[in-house]
Parts: sequence; structure tokens; C-alpha cells
Amino acid sequence: MSETINTVKRSSRQPSMLTILRIALGLILFWKSINFIRDTAAAQTLIEHTGIGVFSGNAEILALIITYLGLLCGFFICIGLFTKIAAVVQIPILIVAVFFVNIQSIGENKFEFFLSVITLLLLIVFAIKGSGVFSADEYFRQGAARDRKAKKALN
Repeated sequence: MSETINTVKRSSRQPSMLTILRIALGLILFWKSINFIRDTAAAQTLIEHTGIGVFSGNAEILALIITYLGLLCGFFICIGLFTKIAAVVQIPILIVAVFFVNIQSIGENKFEFFLSVITLLLLIVFAIKGSGVFSADEYFRQGAARDRKAKKALN
């Protein structure tokens, strides 16, 4: 009996913990994008310092694309809508950020490096796991199931 209660407590706690992490991840992506919108020159400089010729030559366009993708994907991840797709879109951006941008400046700013690594790991988790129980995806799934049941009841 107590094993069943402990299992229920653990399983009910896990989705809420993942939900909190998902919302935090979305807010981090959204916040970083707002910072890049405020200071586009900083985003362009970071892209130019990757050392990859294609990125350096197109830093202005890439900064714009990365900034607005981060804004949109951060919002989607935060509310739990298209979470897997948004995470998959952000993973290549974070790989470049971790291995080409932040690793070069790890001595100057360790917080940015660790934030990028944690963000990358969370993106991988949510690309695999999905949005979870408390999300817009689940809300729409339940609504679609109710609509199908109602349609069958009418027929």
C-alpha cells in the first residue's frame, strides 16, 4: 500500500518538475533573445568570433535569424506548444554557442558557458521527452480526443 502511494507521489512530482524546467528553459531562451534584440551588435560580434567563415560573413543576417528563432522557440517551449520541434530547432544554435563561442571565452565569463551547456542539455531532454502533462500540446490533444468522442456519440 505504501509503495503505491510513494510511486504515485514520485510520478506526480516528476511531471511538475519537468514542467518547471521546461518553463525555465523557455524563459531563458526568451530572455537571451530579448537581450540580443536590445544589443544586436553583441550578437553579431559573437557570431563573427566563431571562426567559421560562412558565419562570419553573414553575421548580420544570422544574428537576426537566431534572435527571432530564439524568441519564438522560447515562447513555444515556455507554453509547451510544439516543444519537440522548437527544441530541435534550437539545438544546433546552442551547439555552436557552446563549442564555438562560449568555450573561447570561458576564462572571462564562466556563467555564460555553464548557462549554454545547461540550456543545451535541457533542449536535448525536451526534444526527446516532449512537453509533458501540463502544456498547450496536451490541452489540445485532450480537446481533440473530446471532439472525437462527441462526434462518435452523435453518429
